[in-house]
Amino acid sequence: MMYRFACQLILQHGLTLSDLDRHPELDVAIDGADEVDSDLNLIKGGGGCLTQEKIVAGCAKCFIVIADFRKDSKNLGDQWKKGIPVEVIPMAYVPIAKTISRKFGGVVDLRMAVSKAGPVVTDNGNFLLDWKFDKVHSWNEVNTTIKMIPGVVDTGLFINMTERVYFGMEDGSVYVRDKPLH
Repeated sequence: MMYRFACQLILQHGLTLSDLDRHPELDVAIDGADEVDSDLNLIKGGGGCLTQEKIVAGCAKCFIVIADFRKDSKNLGDQWKKGIPVEVIPMAYVPIAKTISRKFGGVVDLRMAVSKAGPVVTDNGNFLLDWKFDKVHSWNEVNTTIKMIPGVVDTGLFINMTERVYFGMEDGSVYVRDKPLH
């Protein structure tokens, strides 16, 4: 739904609309985030479009994030308390939720719709799980392990994808953080 809304806005304002079929390589992608850690790892997907957003970010030579100062955290989970979204094939949501909870702890909930009955359905026709974790993890390992569970489409963990973040500060200034050199 959000994708269709974005397309409508683009066309209404006279901008050129394209897709990854015509332009599979992008110079830059710009998006927001639900939370950004000190290594520029992200939690995204609070709005439900994590898989399509990750595909676009992955096709870009440079991925930039613009976020409010409240999204800045030392560790993922310091600010964002709604959990890490995981997009899943509908028939597999129960076993996936149990597997994530068993392997990593925390609580995994099926995201329910607010304005209609039933679960949230993504633009891809899938369900979203929200994993509320209870400790800091090695996010690269967690992301890989979760993505290997049969029925998982993708996670809202954007690991080592972001080049730069612009944080809008409370006083109206902008704080810029580049990817740390490790």
